[in-house]
Amino acid sequence: MVPKMDSTNLLERAIDRAVVRLLRPLFRVLLRHGKSYRAFEDVAKRTYVDVALRDFGIPGKKPSVSRASILSGLTRKEVQRLVQAPAPEDDGTAERRNRAARVLTGWLRDADFHDAQGQPRPLAVEGDQGFAALVKRHSGDMPTRAVLDELVRVGAVQQQADGLIALLARGYVPRQGAREMVDMLGSDVADLIETIDHNLHQSGQAPRFQRKVMYRGVPAHALPAFRALSAEQAQAVLEKLDQWLSDVDGAPAPGDASPAGARVGLGIYYFEESPSDPIRHTGEPS
Repeated sequence: MVPKMDSTNLLERAIDRAVVRLLRPLFRVLLRHGKSYRAFEDVAKRTYVDVALRDFGIPGKKPSVSRASILSGLTRKEVQRLVQAPAPEDDGTAERRNRAARVLTGWLRDADFHDAQGQPRPLAVEGDQGFAALVKRHSGDMPTRAVLDELVRVGAVQQQADGLIALLARGYVPRQGAREMVDMLGSDVADLIETIDHNLHQSGQAPRFQRKVMYRGVPAHALPAFRALSAEQAQAVLEKLDQWLSDVDGAPAPGDASPAGARVGLGIYYFEESPSDPIRHTGEPS
């Protein structure tokens, strides 16, 4: 006789299935880049402890090694070791990406750097309406050469034979540079999971927007058309939202001279899975 499952057991099994599906693409990335399970385990332990200490404290009490041990299932000795270990250093990748993205966004929006058709035009390096002026206006204090080298390196711009710099991408999605793409893996997937966690435990707050469109029987001949259509429409939506956010970013609230800004945004991504790759659909706990 099969035992009857209560709601707690059903939720636990649902979480197990979700974790397996979440880890499969992540582990493909790790294995492709030579990261062993032991290396993943150490990062997972450290993060478990950090989250337990930061996000699951008892109101009015300081976070403790003992509580982190209870929540994580690790020994107090192991928790203490992880707490005392130096945190991974920030190599500045996120800040460089943010500055480079601001330059690309400025190039898309700023009419001073457009052609007669209103499109981003190739720019000379120097000049009042050249690339250096674009960088100065939209990146803060980043050196022109550093921004140019970064954008060329990731395939977002190209320096032509005539010396002009041409835009290749309408956003900072590196065509080259594994480090930048892996960094985006961490930030973008984390944002999606944060949204799902919020929607699971709203505590009276309004749910955050979380939607996708998906069909399972789309023929191969229709895929190129959908890739093009989805890219065009998604880009238009993101550019419109970017314009709205740029107008209010950093602006103080009425009567408030010291605004406290929130990080806010919306992400769109394309996905495609071949039915001839069954390994991606198997291996989930039943």
